[in-house]
Amino acid sequence: MKTILLAVLVLGVLGAIFGALLAYASKIFHVDVDPKQAAVRECLAGANCGGCGYPGCDGYAAAVAAGEAPTNRCVAGGAEAAAKIAEIMGVSGGDVEKMVAFVPCSGTEGHVEKRFNYSGPIDCQAAMLFGGKSNKTCTFACIGLGNCTRACQFDAIHIVDGVAKVNRMRCVGCGACADACPKSIIKLIPESQKIMPACGNMDKGAKVMKMCDFGCIGCMKCQRECPADAIVVKDNLAAVDVSKCVGCGHCVDVCPRHVINWFGK
Repeated sequence: MKTILLAVLVLGVLGAIFGALLAYASKIFHVDVDPKQAAVRECLAGANCGGCGYPGCDGYAAAVAAGEAPTNRCVAGGAEAAAKIAEIMGVSGGDVEKMVAFVPCSGTEGHVEKRFNYSGPIDCQAAMLFGGKSNKTCTFACIGLGNCTRACQFDAIHIVDGVAKVNRMRCVGCGACADACPKSIIKLIPESQKIMPACGNMDKGAKVMKMCDFGCIGCMKCQRECPADAIVVKDNLAAVDVSKCVGCGHCVDVCPRHVINWFGK
């Protein structure tokens, strides 16, 4: 019995000593947090996605409070977060145009020639190290092993028939998928951009036709047919001038390769 009481007494004394030391240390090492920083942090989405260019939400909030960052960088929070942060900082809120990820590749299973059947780790970088730029004959193609999917915190990108596809409703434009892609083929485009050619192959048309059923062959039909003069073929690829595009979708209809995506349809 005495042994138990002694043990309890010793633990109690040690607990009191350590508690006092922790209390003292908390006062010595206490760092005052700017009230504005805390208020800004409350406005953020809390995803720590890094889309703002800072190391997480805390880093961005600190930069805003210090006047070192604009109020409209939180891509996950969008215009609503930007307006709240601007009010806290006493400045006018800047416009926020939502960005979304886009994968310019249409080389789905069965429609693009393969160089070899890869059976290693489910990792795009590993596949590139194993066999060069791609396991497909098109070296511009999505490898389709899901590095982007695993990097996305918003469940906005998935591999469908061997190619990464983006759910524009869920995408917040943080760019994590683009950073994770070892081929750097994923782009961030304005959500308002409704027309986008889904191909990145800059080879000549004859070569593309041998590789992929849907690759852009640079035939220039979309360029000739566009009523708004918004498409130009450069480096054997169709490119859209968003300042001219009216989103009519005529280029989608006339493309013989069905490679142009129309998000407004």
